[in-house]
Amino acid sequence: MYDSLRPELITATPYQRQLMEADPTYVVEKNMFLQNSFPYLEVRRPFILGTRKKKWKPTIAHRFAELLHTKTNKLTRVYTQNIDGLTEACDNLPPDKIVAVHGTICKASCEVCGTKVDFDEFCNDVEINIKDIYNLDDQDKESKPICCKSCNRATVKPTTVLFGSNLPQEFFERASQDLPQVDVLIIAGTSLVVSPANSLVYNVPDTTLRVIINNEPVGSELGIDYSSTSKRDFFAEGNCDEVFLDLIEELGWLKDLENCIDELPESSATLLRDKLDSEGS
Repeated sequence: MYDSLRPELITATPYQRQLMEADPTYVVEKNMFLQNSFPYLEVRRPFILGTRKKKWKPTIAHRFAELLHTKTNKLTRVYTQNIDGLTEACDNLPPDKIVAVHGTICKASCEVCGTKVDFDEFCNDVEINIKDIYNLDDQDKESKPICCKSCNRATVKPTTVLFGSNLPQEFFERASQDLPQVDVLIIAGTSLVVSPANSLVYNVPDTTLRVIINNEPVGSELGIDYSSTSKRDFFAEGNCDEVFLDLIEELGWLKDLENCIDELPESSATLLRDKLDSEGS
């Protein structure tokens, strides 16, 4: 998104365009949004509308969390740093089982007063009012404000956390409630460099087993022990989908995963088909 940003196409003042030219992350900066919501909404427009159309699908890794809940009822919580809404797209994973640490693109609210907005209604407003900066035929269109019905400010957006904003209070409340009781912490597909999300790793009890699923070791500086003598840390090296698929097979849940094969992205579906074929041969 940032690499291909073209500030000259975005509805903004010359000064705001200069800021985005120098540092594209100004698009998602809080002060910028409060002054002018169009840069954020214009840049995010295809992701917002694509989310409504379910353009992107949960992977095997997402489905593992869903199966863990439905098959065992032992899932405490999924803490995700991703804003893509794919965890929320797992229909059998209750919303209260998910903590979107950095917010999510699949929900909308007012950045100022916090009033929740129906996501489908918000998408309709985005489609009508916000110009498509990625479509050259749409450049003559002018973006129009999407105002909050409660405070009348043009500050309605997905609930993603802007740079300069605090994390959702739910993260801190859930973490203090969940962590003391965790038996197993699965850490998957993360660099563990972003704070305070990475604090989950060292705030669980000393008796908690920690399973790291990643292409490379991460979190050594946080106390994760990758030595052969480690008694609580286990490194499952590899691609997340592949590792979780092996785990699903070991748990005897392949048939359950097969039931949603048409709802997987093609890369995940291909992995599953290959696994099923190898089982049958």
